[in-house]
Amino acid sequence: MTNNQEGNLPKSSLKGTVLGKELFEKYTPKKDLNRKAADYMEKHVSVKTINRFETCSSWFHHLTNKEMSVKRLHKTDACGNRFCPICTWKTAKKDAIKISIMMDAVKGIDDKEFLFLTLTAPSISGAELRDEIDRFNKAVNLLFKRRNVQRVVKGYIRKLEVTTDQEKLITEKLYKRKKDYYDLRGLKVNDPNPTYETYHPHMHIIVVVNKSYFGGSRDFINQAEWLEMWRSSMKDNSITQVDARKVHSTKSGNSKAVLEIAKYSAKGSDLYHSEKVFDTFYRALKSRQLIVYSGIMKDYAKKFKTGDLDGFKEVNEDEYTHLLQSVWRGSGYDSKLRELTQAELELYNERAKFIEESDEVE
Repeated sequence: MTNNQEGNLPKSSLKGTVLGKELFEKYTPKKDLNRKAADYMEKHVSVKTINRFETCSSWFHHLTNKEMSVKRLHKTDACGNRFCPICTWKTAKKDAIKISIMMDAVKGIDDKEFLFLTLTAPSISGAELRDEIDRFNKAVNLLFKRRNVQRVVKGYIRKLEVTTDQEKLITEKLYKRKKDYYDLRGLKVNDPNPTYETYHPHMHIIVVVNKSYFGGSRDFINQAEWLEMWRSSMKDNSITQVDARKVHSTKSGNSKAVLEIAKYSAKGSDLYHSEKVFDTFYRALKSRQLIVYSGIMKDYAKKFKTGDLDGFKEVNEDEYTHLLQSVWRGSGYDSKLRELTQAELELYNERAKFIEESDEVE
């Protein structure tokens, strides 16, 4: 290794690598957004918390190789705050891996299948959001206490998501996404948007069922029945739809169901749209349990934590020979690359087979 490789690496030597792409295209934009989010957070938290928030991910240690063509996060100074752009992104990645492994285990060990259920209700104002989320949670509990639902459901994972509409006029993108809604009201692109400044909480749920559920079982619940039960649980007959479909794939976190459950409760473009919008999300989501495990999925979440599901994890075959140390310098990361010692090489490669990204946090 040359002296240059042991010292500061010019950004040009990083940009063409897998690890450089991670730093420049993923971490750096989120670190920039972190400063904007910190300004919004100041009024809500202590000085100690905001300092921790602002300095989140100020340094990284990545395991890699000489060509930086493989990557594994080794250590960082993550703040762990649910409103942090970097930490929510990392958590979503970890949750997708965890949920996919749990589902593979439930399918392999208990021979179960999965239903993906999405429950919605009409959009509401920001002032109503916190109470509406409470109403959602109570209604979901009522729904799953129904006799015919209890008969088929063996457990579930549920995740709250909230979106907001902050477009004054109907854009082409909005029109494509909500065409049926706008057409029903005779609205077109550039018309005033009737859902401007509203919020839309909804619940994504992965439901565990027996294989026979999808094979013509008398216990099968069709979409119209789910809708009727959800209307009753919410005490709201204006609800027009629910979505209920079989989960066809779980491997490697690639099913729509896994990705929907694992993703952020509020996407960044919504959460950090403005200070007013952030304040609404913060008051509504603060201190809430966003992912809930029930029944067999609660049991498997414990097994995942204790390592009993390690056999379902994908084995990492990459070999790491170097450590890239990156430090935030106000507008980007400066990095140094060094070769691992023989002791580090053996220890870190062994641990990398089992430790998920972001587990090593200081």
